[in-house]
Amino acid sequence: MAIEVESLRQNWPRPGAPRPIVIIGAGGIVNDAHLPAYRLANLPVAGLYDIDGGKAAALAAKWNTQPIAMLDEAVATEGAVFDLALPPAAHLDVLPRLPEGATVLLQKPMGRDLDEATAILELCRERELTASINFQFRFSPMMLAVADALDRGWLGRLIDVEVHLNLMTPWHLFPFLQGMPRVEIAVHSIHYLDLIRGLMGNPRGVHARTLGHPSTDLAQTRTSALLDFEPDQRVTLSINHNHDFGGEFQDASFRFEGTEGAALVKLGLLLNYPQGEPDELWVTRKGEDWTQVPLSGGWFPHAFIGTMSNLQRFAAGEDRVLLTSVEDAWNTMALAEAAFESAAAPATPVKAKP
Repeated sequence: MAIEVESLRQNWPRPGAPRPIVIIGAGGIVNDAHLPAYRLANLPVAGLYDIDGGKAAALAAKWNTQPIAMLDEAVATEGAVFDLALPPAAHLDVLPRLPEGATVLLQKPMGRDLDEATAILELCRERELTASINFQFRFSPMMLAVADALDRGWLGRLIDVEVHLNLMTPWHLFPFLQGMPRVEIAVHSIHYLDLIRGLMGNPRGVHARTLGHPSTDLAQTRTSALLDFEPDQRVTLSINHNHDFGGEFQDASFRFEGTEGAALVKLGLLLNYPQGEPDELWVTRKGEDWTQVPLSGGWFPHAFIGTMSNLQRFAAGEDRVLLTSVEDAWNTMALAEAAFESAAAPATPVKAKP
């Protein structure tokens, strides 16, 4: 019997009464993903603030929205949902300026380390903020479809998950990473850790190595990790952002194998980033051929619609669960922290021949 792949869920419902969005931060991700997503979904943007007023004015003009000159003016916008598109170090400076009880979406990661994540969590609790972290990978059409296939039992119970990246990432597009002591896991593979948690729950532990490359002075651009779940479940990440040998053998894929079926995702965005290639999703069940799932969009910008929609719907009582709430996202930060701790620990020594 053929799999009815067209029925898989790929989009998050829009809020019934969208609230105005005030974006704080005018970096590349706002131009490439936030603003395109909100326009695509007809989510109203009330204004844009950045500490660099000229940058905010130029981006606001490009997207026909209102530049806001002062942070105090931005946070005073009546009924707004605040989109903090900021480096992780800035969250604790801006959050106290928001109105008590505000609704806010914070750019990932949730701070630079687990201590900052804990401080952000406690501040959000103290100020009664409805706060979510923009772990938008969960909301990409391909990953919503994978989650739906799992919920329907198409794949059975997951027993093998592999993330494989072997490509060249243009790190020069992210100058804010220069000098940061934590890079690859903290700002990139954290998406994969969060997605795996969303599908499988919290792992018991992690074995990891993360390191740099002679071609760059960034702290880390390559990672290997094993996540421990049940004894029969293997979850592994092999990440290399420095494969600078042409596109022929570059790869960006996510493989899910269960007791009843399997799914394979091509992360097209990462190939020739930022232009990218189309994402792909293929599924199969035992005894059946692989079937390609027609996708309704890509990771960028469509996934950014999902995080904002879920936040607004939760705040309005339309969604029962805030998937990437600060309470949930703290666990992703704890997993990333454990990976860094594992990477810093010595390996099991190999015995020398007597």
